[in-house]
Amino acid sequence: MSDPVTPLEETEARIAKACRIARRERGEVMLIAVCKTHPPEKIRPLLEQGQRVFGENRVQEAQEKWPMLREDYPDVELHLIGQLQSNKAEDAVALFDCIHSLDRPSLVKALGKAMEKAGRPVPCFVQVNIGAEEQKGGCPIAEVPALIEQAREAGIPVIGLMCIPPFDIEPVPFFALLDKLARDNGLEGRSMGMSGDFETAIMLGATHVRVGTALFGERG
Repeated sequence: MSDPVTPLEETEARIAKACRIARRERGEVMLIAVCKTHPPEKIRPLLEQGQRVFGENRVQEAQEKWPMLREDYPDVELHLIGQLQSNKAEDAVALFDCIHSLDRPSLVKALGKAMEKAGRPVPCFVQVNIGAEEQKGGCPIAEVPALIEQAREAGIPVIGLMCIPPFDIEPVPFFALLDKLARDNGLEGRSMGMSGDFETAIMLGATHVRVGTALFGERG
């Protein structure tokens, strides 16, 4: 009998199938294993299976978990996918390899200063409030070009756009809109799609999918 299929293997198979259907190469899509709220003992099995890209929501939680894990797995790539307070910019630049939540001029200023001070330009996605939801973070659609320009002037490498579509609404129009916004602004990266909809996101151009529940189960 063959070994049981792990959640990582199952997720990889789903990504590969979506890429085939979309006539894309598997290498065009990065799987970010979102491990927010999960302890190191739940992360290690994925590391042992070869997963190297992980996403965290909070700077402080990542500071507590990852220095120790990185001692054993120094090639890990760590992405910040949650909202970032400007006063945590220096900590974020020191710890993360990519930031997905650049969404306002004050954060541009803070990150630009932090990157210059550290001599470490960290690639960033501009987070777009794709559903114009008052309670959700993200740059308003109309202000995206100006924010990208401000970030570039501050020395921040902007590599793409990120979105979280409204909950319980068909995500297709929102993913399609983010894809168009990225094209219009000459950006390659599209950080979109989570456990319930990443296949759809891949069909519509996602380059980074942020998958938590499918890999780790429900959050603790």
